[in-house]
Amino acid sequence: MSRIGKRPITIPTKVEVTIDGQLVQVKGPKGDLSRTLPALVTLTQEGQEIKVVRDNDSRKARERHGLCRTLVDNMIQGVSQGFEKKLEIQGVGYRAQAQGSKLTLNVGYSKPVEMEMPQGISVAVNNNTEVVVSGIDKELVGNVAAKIRAVRPPEVYKGKGIRYAGEYVRRKVGKAGKK
Repeated sequence: MSRIGKRPITIPTKVEVTIDGQLVQVKGPKGDLSRTLPALVTLTQEGQEIKVVRDNDSRKARERHGLCRTLVDNMIQGVSQGFEKKLEIQGVGYRAQAQGSKLTLNVGYSKPVEMEMPQGISVAVNNNTEVVVSGIDKELVGNVAAKIRAVRPPEVYKGKGIRYAGEYVRRKVGKAGKK
């Protein structure tokens, strides 16, 4: 039995969960999310707890057991608390600016890179070098943060670029030069 899949999901007081077959809808103070879960897994709600039960012991059912439990738990956590990813910009002259749902990055290219944020994602910039991506959908927050990082990934010789907060970039030694 999956260690993650067999743990019950507790529903906070201000969150409302509706299960209709494979469709799960979650409403909370920060917004609402819905998702269709894959087959071979069944959700049952008992009071303020949700249990994920797999239909049989096939390989596909075992794979999806923990996945579905985590997806529903992330939905509940997202509508109650939300998710955020922090990015750091390092490099001389590298900076970011946020205007509404648009993020402008000046990271060493000839022109600034402008990115439009999808619905449900908000971006804040602190000190021109810290970007905070936040929203209620964990998957979408992670994807947007990865796209921002991909504009200028951290470089291994000087360490310049966009990195996740706390990410360690292993540095390489440059050329030794002639003697």
